[in-house]
This record gives sequence, C-alpha cells and structure tokens, in this order.
Amino acid sequence: MDYRYLKQKKILLVDDEQEILAMITDFLREDGYTQIRTAGTVMQALSVAKEWNPDLAVLDVMLPDGNGFSLFEQLREFTEMPVLFLTARGEDEDKIRGLGLGADDYMVKPFFDKELLLRIGITLRRYYKGENPLVQLAGCRIDFSRAEVVKGGEYLPLTAKEFAILQALYRNAGRIVTIDQLCEAAWGNNPFGYENSLMAHIRRIREKIEENPSKPMSLITVKGLGYKLIVEDKR
Repeated sequence: MDYRYLKQKKILLVDDEQEILAMITDFLREDGYTQIRTAGTVMQALSVAKEWNPDLAVLDVMLPDGNGFSLFEQLREFTEMPVLFLTARGEDEDKIRGLGLGADDYMVKPFFDKELLLRIGITLRRYYKGENPLVQLAGCRIDFSRAEVVKGGEYLPLTAKEFAILQALYRNAGRIVTIDQLCEAAWGNNPFGYENSLMAHIRRIREKIEENPSKPMSLITVKGLGYKLIVEDKR
C-alpha cells in the first residue's frame, strides 16, 4: 500500500531544548512531513493539542513545568493519538512506566534521525492503517494515498500545497475551515500573509476537482470565514 498520505499527518514535538526541536523538525520536513508544531512545556503542549488536534506526539520526559508522563495522562483525557517518548533518561523503570501508561514507543537520546523517522512512520502506519484515503466528491474522486484526483478517466496529480489544503478540508468535511487554518496547513506555523496564495491554490484545486470550477459543488466558499468541502461518499 502507498503510505504517502501519512506524511500529511500532524505531528506535535514537545521538548524544552530548542535545538532538539529544530533538528527534529528539519529532518521531518526533509522526509516529506509538512505539518509540524512544537512546544517547550506541558502547558504549551496541552494548548497546542487542544487547539490543533495533532495525529501523533513525540514527548520529552523532562519538562520545566512537569514531565512527559503527566502530560501523557492529561492528553489522554481528550485524545487517543499515538505517542512516542523521547528522553535522555534511559533507565528501564522510565521505559516501563512510559509503555505501561500506553505509549506506543520509547527512544533514548542521543538517537539516529533515521531511526526516529522509521519509528514515527511505523507508528503512523500501525495506528492509521484502517483509514481509507479514497474520497468521493460530486465530480471526481480524490486518492490521498497517491496524491491525485481521478476525474473523467484522467489522473490529475496534486501538488504538496494542494494536498495539504485538501487534507485539512477533508478532516473537517462539511464544516467551515478558516482561511488561517488552511494557510497554517499549507505553510506551517507562520501562516500570515499567504491569503492571496491560498486563493490561487483554491482556484487550481477547483480546476482539478470541479466539473465547472466557476460554479463549485464540492469546494464551497463561505464568505468572510473560509471554505468547506462537501464529500459525497467514502470508498
């Protein structure tokens, strides 16, 4: 199976060392992951998780205002996303405690970037293997596993930005997704100033998914707020 669509999953990195956060962010982006946010404390992590709803979290155990274990327990009050512990502490009792709480994996610093990428990929595939990446719209089908639109016998590839925007819309199918949320999905943590670029991408997406782009049936503008995707069916 093609798992490229998993690279669009939202990953939350929690560590009090900015150098570690920057390093992990860099090699995740180099590997194709596009939606990454970071936090340096328990409170920041909880705020981001509640507002952003990530798909996977990598948690450091030692944090300035608590620890990764207590953070994990607080996260479990409102999300079942997979969690990987990443820490400088390698004691067996910490590993047993983390996995005993229900974490999906545990790595000790220092680590090889390729090993962390492998573990993140394995965890995402295991957790989200039941997802069906085929989405039926009024005039086409989106295959997220291949990053393409199938319309009238044609196979139209999606760019990385188009893919990210459609993923954000699909996660909230039938609901309004704000302009800021879509800009963040496509351009990361500093989405300001991309409104015109977003409009251009929306226009190109409509050219691919709509039978008549000037009269869209699937990607609807909600004036002054944002956009929403109308999904016909999942197959």
